Amino acid sequence: MLPMSNLPIANTTGPLSEAELDSLQTLMDSLPATLEPLDSVMIDGYLCGVLLQPQPVPEERWLAHIADVDGRRPPTRFDAALMRALVHRRYVELNQAIAQRQWFDPWVYQLDDQATPSETVLPWVAGFATAVDLFTVLMDRHEHALLEPLATLYRHLDPDDLEDAEELLAEIETLAPPETLVEAVEDLVRSVLLMADVSRPQATGRAPHPALARRAVGASRGGPAAKTTPAARPRGPAGRPRGGR
Repeated sequence: MLPMSNLPIANTTGPLSEAELDSLQTLMDSLPATLEPLDSVMIDGYLCGVLLQPQPVPEERWLAHIADVDGRRPPTRFDAALMRALVHRRYVELNQAIAQRQWFDPWVYQLDDQATPSETVLPWVAGFATAVDLFTVLMDRHEHALLEPLATLYRHLDPDDLEDAEELLAEIETLAPPETLVEAVEDLVRSVLLMADVSRPQATGRAPHPALARRAVGASRGGPAAKTTPAARPRGPAGRPRGGR
């Protein structure tokens, strides 16, 4: 196996290729069991939670929680530079989509034929919730205004993980579970863009963003929802989110 620093990286900008996504997951899997890293699916949701903050979070702060949710340093043999390069490219891609209210394809992959839509998107939502839990300005300022899109995301979590969140839980009770994975993934994107309208408002007079129209999963990436991923298991952060602040 090639050392991590020698893994083939085709580009330095733009969306990650499937090979680069696999390299990122391999990198995260190489971390010791004493740490609680985010996997590639959780990283994607986490970055959305970071990017929705009303004020930019310094890169060093949010990067510190990817190799370990508690910010513990990875071992010196870990290729942090490669992780940073790959994750930063996704950060830039998502930031552009959110800023322009454009559709993006979440890193959500089909687990197996028996998995429900909620089970499949759970790691992504857990990553998002981890960011919201770590960086609290979004909820401190806009919790009430974000109730509906936040409930759309957090309905996939175990209600026991939503501490002191009666209003949020009540809103979740009004929502039906998604019937298909396509619907569940569309709701991820729609919820992120609706929250961006609150926390990162656009200049007045701009046309409504087209990305809220329905769209098939994976249209620009060859259908990631059909791929099996090693990121099926939240390794710890999934139990951490708190819905109420």
